[in-house]
Amino acid sequence: MIERFFRDLRSQRIRRGSFASVHELIAALESYIAQPHQKPKPFIWTAKASDILEKVKRARAALNKLRSV
Repeated sequence: MIERFFRDLRSQRIRRGSFASVHELIAALESYIAQPHQKPKPFIWTAKASDILEKVKRARAALNKLRSV
């Protein structure tokens, strides 16, 4: 989630902006960070627990295979 946050920050705020000073950049970043708190939306988990556990099993098997080589 943190990578997504920074990706969105970069693409929606930094790349589209033109900043004459560090203070303007800081103000733009603070404004971007404050926006989601005005209309918060709950995060809805869409993955099933069984799917996640299956991926963990496959990843663990692949890791164990690499370790045994």
